[in-house]
Amino acid sequence: MPVEGKSDMERIGLFSEMGYITIGDKYVSHYVRPFNEAASKNRQMLPEGTKTMSALQAGYFEPQFVRIFDGEAYSDPVQLRRRYRLAESKKNLGKAFLPTNGEKLQCGLGSYYGTIGGSYAYFSPQLKAKGRYIPPGKNFYTNPGKKGTGYGYANVTIGEQYPHEADGYEVERINAKKEQEKHKQLVKGGPFRLNLHPQEYFDMNPYFNDKPLPPVKKPPPVKRVAPPFKPSSPAKKSGGMKGGTFDPYPSHSADPYVIKKSEAVPTNKERQIFHPSPGPKSRPVTSIITLNVTRSLNIKNYKTAQLTSY
Repeated sequence: MPVEGKSDMERIGLFSEMGYITIGDKYVSHYVRPFNEAASKNRQMLPEGTKTMSALQAGYFEPQFVRIFDGEAYSDPVQLRRRYRLAESKKNLGKAFLPTNGEKLQCGLGSYYGTIGGSYAYFSPQLKAKGRYIPPGKNFYTNPGKKGTGYGYANVTIGEQYPHEADGYEVERINAKKEQEKHKQLVKGGPFRLNLHPQEYFDMNPYFNDKPLPPVKKPPPVKRVAPPFKPSSPAKKSGGMKGGTFDPYPSHSADPYVIKKSEAVPTNKERQIFHPSPGPKSRPVTSIITLNVTRSLNIKNYKTAQLTSY
């Protein structure tokens, strides 16, 4: 730890800085030092160089030109097409079909010249002779219908009118009420119920409670606030005559003008200067390229290392 200056913990964040193994070595520039020393020693692979394209066999792998179709006979495409047409013509049973006469053209609208069978009588536009029109017979006559809907009118329907029956007001409700009272008289006791039916864990109504509600709390009585204090007379404004103060003239106090001297900062242990604790320090970080070079080139393979190209 140095006597003067910052400690190793404050500079690089370590308890003690490690020693260096290159102290006193001569500096060698990276421009002079070769990247791959093995490339400049012993014999290297020397290719013959690129060859230009020519009519010679020098630029190919084979010593002589090799044909793709070696020993194949020559075929004439024109002769092959003629032989194919002759073979197809022998398949014909006779000569080509030729019509006797050419097509005929019409000489106007309504003309049947050029058709196969001529005109037909079924499509003639002439009118046919029609017979005497005989009208159909008349329908039978009946008496007109009687006016009325059938309700409240006598002798309007086809048959005789039915006799009227009295229909009280709300007869169905009265009869249902009587049947219900008669059923209650025959029932003995209440309905049989079991408490074994499974119930849901949570009630449908979250506000339902079996316990009775506590009594309503009465609100505490409201305390009335006393009216604010109002002085008997308004405040007086100071206008240089001390009219709004308790004393007309304040008492004078002697205050001599003295210059205060700044005290020197003491350096003893009793009043030592406060230094805040230093924050985290950054450490020296090795670059990624240096790590890759170190991993690929170490003390075990530095003599046999070779250049790798990507």
